[in-house]
Amino acid sequence: MKKNKPDVFAAIGDPTRRKILLLLAARALSINMLAGNFDVSRPAISKHIKALAIAKLISIEDKGRERFCSLERAGFDEIKDWLSFYDQFWKNKLSDLGDLLKVRSAKKK
Repeated sequence: MKKNKPDVFAAIGDPTRRKILLLLAARALSINMLAGNFDVSRPAISKHIKALAIAKLISIEDKGRERFCSLERAGFDEIKDWLSFYDQFWKNKLSDLGDLLKVRSAKKK
């Protein structure tokens, strides 16, 4: 049976997970430090952290009694590739529009 690939977009679809990623952009934080930024239980934050780790958006490292989370590039590469496609798509559309406007402007002269 084929194992499904984690969906990075499902992982970032949750606002709590996006806030966790923003917090980790500044520095690595322990799970307890992350949980202190939310009005939900630590187990709820742990579930969010697990989803982010499965999607390879964060890594978790044990340091003594604490578990520290930090951003991981692998998951963001998939997002970047997806966005790059649409970035190029819109650049092409705007270029086509510019060409059309030039042609119409030249015809009016």
